[in-house]
Amino acid sequence: MSAVSDRLPAFPWDKLEPYKATAAAHPGGIVDLSVGTPVDPVPELIQKALVAAADSPGYPTVWGTPGLRDALTAWVERRLGARGVTHHHVLPVVGSKELVAWLPTQLGLGPGDKVAYPRLAYPTYEVGARLARADHVAYEDPTELDPTDLKLLWLNSPSNPTGRVLSASELTRIVAWAREHGVLVLSDECYLELGWEADPVSVLHPDVCGGSYEGIVAVHSLSKRSNLAGYRAAFLAGDPAVLGELLEIRKHGGMMTSAPTQAAVVAALSDDTHVREQRERYAKRRVVLREALLRHGFRIEHSEASLYLWATRDESCWDTVARLARLGVLVAPGDFYGPAGDRFVRVALTATDERVAAAVERLQGL
Repeated sequence: MSAVSDRLPAFPWDKLEPYKATAAAHPGGIVDLSVGTPVDPVPELIQKALVAAADSPGYPTVWGTPGLRDALTAWVERRLGARGVTHHHVLPVVGSKELVAWLPTQLGLGPGDKVAYPRLAYPTYEVGARLARADHVAYEDPTELDPTDLKLLWLNSPSNPTGRVLSASELTRIVAWAREHGVLVLSDECYLELGWEADPVSVLHPDVCGGSYEGIVAVHSLSKRSNLAGYRAAFLAGDPAVLGELLEIRKHGGMMTSAPTQAAVVAALSDDTHVREQRERYAKRRVVLREALLRHGFRIEHSEASLYLWATRDESCWDTVARLARLGVLVAPGDFYGPAGDRFVRVALTATDERVAAAVERLQGL
């Protein structure tokens, strides 16, 4: 019996460990701008909702409580501009990474089927294809792909790692092409609420989908907008035929969001104040980090949205990683996200104000 892990590439973050050790040895301590894990407190109203639901001895349901589905549908309509969204158009999931990794398998894809994702992309899109033994292909423009045997097309706007935002017209063109060829579109929109120099649009907006959700599903997460990475809280919205099938499969697999987490999600999606406050924190960190990088020899491309700056010194990404690690600053090498990123690094905004200030000061040593 061959190990399933044999189908997978080396776990990328393991390659960063020696550089992390170098950065951690800095007298002032490490400034970790690599993984992008939230560091700010979970908003109090969300913590209170979690605690209030702590006495939950029974099994939760995969589809979630009616209250959770009400919160999901209301948010999708209010924030994304979608119309006519019912409980059948939403599905909670146990964090978005789990969904990305196992979606091709849950859709029944396998050898001979193709999964496509952006040329620079979150590596779990490829991992999901490999777990299902499906073929995978990276694209610059998805409408230039050969649609033969293409079953799943991943979009990611705002992009991780580049922060690039697809316009409404681009999304409309891609959705029309995918529908023409019978290709299911999954739009990873986890950074949609973090637009800086662009206003990201959901694939579910009527200007994009024409008011029909056929063949399209959006992925959303509360990890970044509400600092809930530790809660594993995300959801899908879109084509009820696709979500209904996934619901049945996930019921058999016991893929349930915990009851306290469901209550926390209801609280999080019902409040916009904490989202604005968190955006302001990231906006301030972005300004000072961006200015410091530009001042000390970096060029920044895209980065008009999301939680990262896509930066280059026009050298090997690993040379840049090593150079910054010696200053006690850890960043992610661009080739984690595809060969096209081999001269870039991804710099996360997810550090405290004090650590960001330390990084800005240390960049003077470049």
